[in-house]
Amino acid sequence: MAERFDILFEGMSEESSLKILLSDPKDLSNPVDKYMAATRLAACTSEESLQGLISAVDLDPEDLFNRITRRKAIEALGRRKDVQALGCLFKALKFDDEPSVINAADSITQISAPLTESQCDSLLEALKGSDPQKRSVIQAHTRLGLKSGTSFIQTLIHDENPLISGAARAFCARVEGDLDQLKPLIPQLQDLQAGRRRSAVIDLGDAGDITMLDYLIKSAVSMPLRAKSAFQLVDPSKKAQVPEEHIQSITTLLQDDPRSLSIREEWLSNQDPIEIEKNLQHRDEGKQYGAALSLLNMPKPQQIEIIDGIHSRLWSDYGANYLLTSLVGLGSIHEREELVRTSLAEILPQYAKSRVAAAWACLKLDLSDQLGLLKEISTSSKWVPLKWSCSQVLKKYS
Repeated sequence: MAERFDILFEGMSEESSLKILLSDPKDLSNPVDKYMAATRLAACTSEESLQGLISAVDLDPEDLFNRITRRKAIEALGRRKDVQALGCLFKALKFDDEPSVINAADSITQISAPLTESQCDSLLEALKGSDPQKRSVIQAHTRLGLKSGTSFIQTLIHDENPLISGAARAFCARVEGDLDQLKPLIPQLQDLQAGRRRSAVIDLGDAGDITMLDYLIKSAVSMPLRAKSAFQLVDPSKKAQVPEEHIQSITTLLQDDPRSLSIREEWLSNQDPIEIEKNLQHRDEGKQYGAALSLLNMPKPQQIEIIDGIHSRLWSDYGANYLLTSLVGLGSIHEREELVRTSLAEILPQYAKSRVAAAWACLKLDLSDQLGLLKEISTSSKWVPLKWSCSQVLKKYS
């Protein structure tokens, strides 16, 4: 979610952002400020900032900085969720710039307003683009519940690209009620290619079939991505309220123990500190979880030695930060419980998943001195997985 990084742009005022947004890149000492301004204005609420973003969609794309700014403005308009932006977003669907078209489809989805027949036709026309564009437009049809694309999208369920066929299957399940189309996505959740596993998780969230929940939560992809899809299924209104029958599944997901995941043998690390540290930083979450599982199976002194080494070199990296916090809790490593306290107190948004791991670690390590902070987070957090985790830990203490 782009909102995670709003804090990085708080130093830019709305007034200066509007001025920079529509300036000629040649007149700026740092043209990068143009697209930073677009991101900043996504978090504003004024009519003037909205109109500024709409105007930015008409920037001349021949200039690279204008082209990137245009993409960011289209993305920002989705976050603003104002129907006034629909006109320029449908115009953007016809741009000869794939990222702009993808952002436009996503933003139209976020605004989620009823569409005219002409607008439905324009969205359908955008299905003729590249595979990434096609996937995004299929997702728009699914999330908006548009039947206008049914005849074409149904032909894509056997596409050779699983990112296209998976999105088409999610559409058929959610919009047409054909839940049998989801069965091929189950083995894809354990695919060797990380991108295919991630897309299957997203597609099952979009499909809306709650019977897929327990398959989804075991896939070796990032916890936030699985949580996003899982909460789509169990808490679509985003009220941080999970039905009783799904509490255990969501708890298992958010505790994120690699011992509860479907880990392929190829992802496991040898019990070698260098290999474990390398794989904990791997871009494929399967390798990350395989390394975490290998570490959890080691004697505690070796666990602590590896955790200390990674902590000294990589603690500021939010991926490593999360895994270390999680491992301290999952391994009941009381000797390093201070890492859990540090993570729970971290307010930078990119460390939000570390706070989830820290919340569950507080329960595992019985850190009752953190109850006040857990209560504060459960009240103030806007990210449902974090809010719900803290609430559940507090219930366990009550």
